[in-house]
Amino acid sequence: MPASMVKSAPARAGGEEALRKYLAELVGTFVLVLGGVGAAVLAGDRIGFLGVSLAFGLSLLAMVYTVGPISGCHVNPAVTLGLLLTGKMESRYALGYVVAQCVGAIAAAGVVLLIAGGAPGGYSPSVEGLASNGFGAASPDGYNLGAAFLTEVALTFLLVLTVLGATDARAPVGFAGLAIGLVLALIHLVGIPVTNTSVNPARSLGPAVFAGGLALSQLWLFIVAPLLGGATAAAVYRTVFRPVAPITATTAERATERERAERVAGDRREGRTPV
Repeated sequence: MPASMVKSAPARAGGEEALRKYLAELVGTFVLVLGGVGAAVLAGDRIGFLGVSLAFGLSLLAMVYTVGPISGCHVNPAVTLGLLLTGKMESRYALGYVVAQCVGAIAAAGVVLLIAGGAPGGYSPSVEGLASNGFGAASPDGYNLGAAFLTEVALTFLLVLTVLGATDARAPVGFAGLAIGLVLALIHLVGIPVTNTSVNPARSLGPAVFAGGLALSQLWLFIVAPLLGGATAAAVYRTVFRPVAPITATTAERATERERAERVAGDRREGRTPV
């Protein structure tokens, strides 16, 4: 066999693995934005802040267990940054993750807009906002730039620190999704009145692309503040937790090898084909 063919096989395998990770991040972010922004736009007047907060939290919780074993379910550039700075992901995937997250968020916001446009009287994203994030005149309760910036930094810090701690090698296996999903719901309960809650540059980008105007001009805050919060969480995690054996978020969100082996063995005993 030619040497070039031997060398190309691992390259193809690596490329396929990367593509699976990127697609998982795209799908995960799509579901997060579809569930959360969709709830806010299509049902917000019926379910209120609590309902929208739960929609975001439950969407993320579901995706942690669905795409987490493939990509780690970052679905958020701030989370990707935090995991990168703590050695919990390979740097070669970072840019691809962020691009996939942004594409997934924009696609989901577009789907929400298409659905909303089917209502009597239609829907104008530039007027009604498409659940975009903002401060000042664009804040649900009129909070100013300083309050919005501090809120986004602090709440993103809480989110990313929870992700890092829940996926630590010493954390209980299999419970990361619960902690991460619940903390996102809590974060939205706090942040919706201030900024409509971003803590995720991709989530902010999706609606802003279609809303334009004020949402697009204020987008910088919802990129800078979450990234700062994520970086701060990484610094605190490295100082307080002092991880001695870092593991990736993907590994942490899988069942243990023993549990997986027992599951496969049980399937074989019962005549089922392991998936």
